[in-house]
Amino acid sequence: MRPLLRFLPASVIKRFSRHRKSTHAVALLLMATFAGAGLNFGVQVLMARTLGVQQFGAFASAFAIVTLLAPLAGFGLGGYWLKAYGREGWDAQRWLPGSFRFLSISTAGVIAALMAWAWIGPHDFLTTAILAILVAHVIGQAAVMLTSAKYQLEGRQAALSVWQFLPHFLRFLGVGLLIVLLGADTFSAVHASIAFAVAALALVVLASFEMRRMITGRLALEGHLARSSVSDKASRPGIGQVISGAWPFGLAGIFYLIYFQSDIILIRYMVDETAAGVYNVAFVVMAAVYLFPSVFYQKFLLPKLHRWAHHDTDRLHRTYRVGNLAMLVMGVGGMVALWVGVPPLLPWLFGNEYREAISLLMILAVAAPFRFLASSAGSVLATRDYMRTKVKLMGLVALVNVVLNILFIPTHGASGAAVATVLSDALLCVLYILKSRRVMAEVQYQFKPVK
Repeated sequence: MRPLLRFLPASVIKRFSRHRKSTHAVALLLMATFAGAGLNFGVQVLMARTLGVQQFGAFASAFAIVTLLAPLAGFGLGGYWLKAYGREGWDAQRWLPGSFRFLSISTAGVIAALMAWAWIGPHDFLTTAILAILVAHVIGQAAVMLTSAKYQLEGRQAALSVWQFLPHFLRFLGVGLLIVLLGADTFSAVHASIAFAVAALALVVLASFEMRRMITGRLALEGHLARSSVSDKASRPGIGQVISGAWPFGLAGIFYLIYFQSDIILIRYMVDETAAGVYNVAFVVMAAVYLFPSVFYQKFLLPKLHRWAHHDTDRLHRTYRVGNLAMLVMGVGGMVALWVGVPPLLPWLFGNEYREAISLLMILAVAAPFRFLASSAGSVLATRDYMRTKVKLMGLVALVNVVLNILFIPTHGASGAAVATVLSDALLCVLYILKSRRVMAEVQYQFKPVK
């Protein structure tokens, strides 16, 4: 292959090398993500079979609550760092002091709120204990978010791949070891919570080294100009400015979790823990299906989209068009694969006591084409100054989802929650497409060369 490249023009060779590098990076991320997804799926199967439906439902609903509140710690800092560095390059280092002060305050607030809810909420002792232990997950998620952003800024796809895989590996290892040491009959939801908490704290320790390198300026930005002279303290934004810039990214994460994962919480409090456990099995399967668009757009492509939105709008436009078509095709394929593959496999994996999850997955599978297409159509709304518009659309859909759940769950149970999810995904997809088309037209017009 290499001898043939000598006879090609330099521009063709450069393009070939660039695409080969991008393909290699995406492959690494996908391999690590699917390996991590396999471990996550495995740990869910282990817990579902070992704990039983009721304890598994108690753990799943408590973990969903913690996961829903965890993004409030840092509240969008990772996403905002990608935007700030994409716009300012090395000058964005000035945002770090205020960012870490805001991280400390927001994390302490989330932990206090979770502990308060654990003790005053309508819980039995089991749920209270699980919530109290899983508080460590809040700190772990913040560590994962910021370290992932650092690796994305540096273009270190191999390191990012390992980092995405590590949380799932540590949880699987912890749960597996405790089941072996304690025995399946003794292992409980509290023990599962301890395994998750220890994994989170281990991630915090590892992330602290990366954050220290970032603070001290040992950051190798990819595709940015050299550092400028902006370094005086007067140019360093305070906590208020950090919040002003980061809150749209934080709200986006919260709204996403509301219309994707709040169903489990509502089912637990409006029906019971058993129904939440069954629904969580369907949720785990759908989360695995949605990994590809999430990884491709949020982990690999998003830093590039931020740069292209400011400096290469033609490439942004091409990526948008091709991405929409590709995601639609893949979403339809995922839906069909779920319809065909789930009925025989799910009882074999999780056990016959979770058979009711099959009907839920048949409904949730309809959302796959909408979710895949929304990943592409909504990606351009995360660039430039359009993030606030994206957050408004997500907030509207999150509100619709909660209302639909409140209306459907009392009469239709978990099936009503599944229908609410499909309708919410369809609405968000339509809103993203309508708005992103106008955004792409605006961007192309703004950068149109004057003749």
